[in-house]
Amino acid sequence: EKVTLVVDGTRFAVNPQIFTAHPDTMLGRMFGPGREYNFTRPNEKGEYEIADGISSAVFRTVLDYYKTGIINCPDGISIPDLRETCDYLCINFDFNTVKCQDLSALLHELSNDGAHKQFDSYLEELILPIMVDSARKGERECHIVVLTDEDTVDWDEDHPPPMGEEYSQILYSSKLYRFFKYIENRDVAKAVLKERGLKNIRIGIEGYPTCKEKVKRRPGGRSEVIYNYVQRPFIQMSWEKEEGKSRHVDFQCVRSKSLTNLVAVGDDVSEDHEVIMHHPPQVDELDRL
Repeated sequence: EKVTLVVDGTRFAVNPQIFTAHPDTMLGRMFGPGREYNFTRPNEKGEYEIADGISSAVFRTVLDYYKTGIINCPDGISIPDLRETCDYLCINFDFNTVKCQDLSALLHELSNDGAHKQFDSYLEELILPIMVDSARKGERECHIVVLTDEDTVDWDEDHPPPMGEEYSQILYSSKLYRFFKYIENRDVAKAVLKERGLKNIRIGIEGYPTCKEKVKRRPGGRSEVIYNYVQRPFIQMSWEKEEGKSRHVDFQCVRSKSLTNLVAVGDDVSEDHEVIMHHPPQVDELDRL
């Protein structure tokens, strides 16, 4: 007995037994022993319309997994699209199941997986304790600068560096520093923080002052301290809603376009309009022009 799957307007007649051999996948559960309890029902023609948003060409490629256990990705099939389809169908995407000519694209997707898992570990072990410490002080956001284990910070107490770096939290971790060197890893970290509900996330590279280089004497006896800056990753995030910054509402008077001449209206002007007559709205200079 074969079933007909409709994907992207294309019909695939498939023996459902090839799906039941992989019970951990979506199609394996769909046509498994609990088939009668599945929410996916055939249409009036007895066909199953599935995988909305997935192209028929990619789905045809993925069907190889149910037949041979390996997906041989042909030229012309996008690796990110193949990855998205595997995630949708709950198929394990790794080098054991996917074979393709474009190794760069394949390794990129595998690196994203590894970066996601790695940053989950860094978040729990290194970053979250600093965020909790800031929250206990009443802060609503956190700015963390990641230095290497060999970096040292020696500021002049009388002449600290400008730009408010004193409000930054310092995290010494060479492994996290190396992780953030790649912009792709920073993008993955942003996605992880967003998944965890954080707001206003910024991750990048900035110059951070470490130690005093020299002191310049200015006219009048004023001294200027020159600091040595190193390029280091930083993380900035907030755990409050964006609209929670200010709950003050500013009301602005806007000239009414429905009543161009209040004097000509006469006795029919309502009380509300009389208020407008006694207190005319402010007119912007551009309106006068």
